[in-house]
Amino acid sequence: MILVRSDAEIHLEEGLTEILVDTDRDVELSLENHSENAQVFIRLKKVGKFHFRTFNYANSSTCYLVWNCLNNPLETQEHHEVMADAKAHVLYAELSKQEVKRDVWMALREPNAHGLVGSSALVANRYHLVQNVVNLAPHTLGEIQNFAVVLKGGDLYIDAIGKIVNGSFKSQSHQQSRAMCFEEGQKSTIIPELIIDENDVQASHAMTIGRMDAETMFYLQSRGLTAKQSTALIARGYLQSMTHFLNDEELNQKLSEELESELAHL
Repeated sequence: MILVRSDAEIHLEEGLTEILVDTDRDVELSLENHSENAQVFIRLKKVGKFHFRTFNYANSSTCYLVWNCLNNPLETQEHHEVMADAKAHVLYAELSKQEVKRDVWMALREPNAHGLVGSSALVANRYHLVQNVVNLAPHTLGEIQNFAVVLKGGDLYIDAIGKIVNGSFKSQSHQQSRAMCFEEGQKSTIIPELIIDENDVQASHAMTIGRMDAETMFYLQSRGLTAKQSTALIARGYLQSMTHFLNDEELNQKLSEELESELAHL
């Protein structure tokens, strides 16, 4: 476990790296990876503004899971660079129920770069997210995936932008965002954007905002579940990706237990 209490630059190695951010200060965390199989788990316990940067060298492969369990609002700025034949997947798991503002930029700089940015969020406050994934070279693949459960008092706003610049032929940009609302008085806005300046590409987007209907809740409760248990069961289906993102069985089990504990208090 690496403890971060001020700005830090870390060179990743093969396997799992666990990082704990625990400070009242603003922090800039910069990570670099050359290895073919790096996995990173970042727990945000306490932090001011969080600036997160990654550089993913050619032929590297990295999965980054940021686990937000703060008791205070979070403001983040992220910048991810993905080079030739590299893969970088970045997922935010939001369980804090505090206000969150995130601005994400991922650049697929060289041919055959593959990047994904995503979020899996339990929203009970203002949650505003802007994501940019930009294909800057041929044969690149950019993905955006968001899943949110919006609770009472939640204000969800997602602007998901996939961009393919001129000259980035044979590239792909795909995105999907899904939100489930459980109560009246919630605000949910998802804006899927595709900005394409090249003809020979593939691009798609899918977006759904749903509300839990009374019939489904009635059915679940008729099977012996309480209203809270029914809500937790449905929320688990939306959020469980956060507990299987990294390839580490022991860590995934701990994260599953933490998610279950959070859902039990809905």
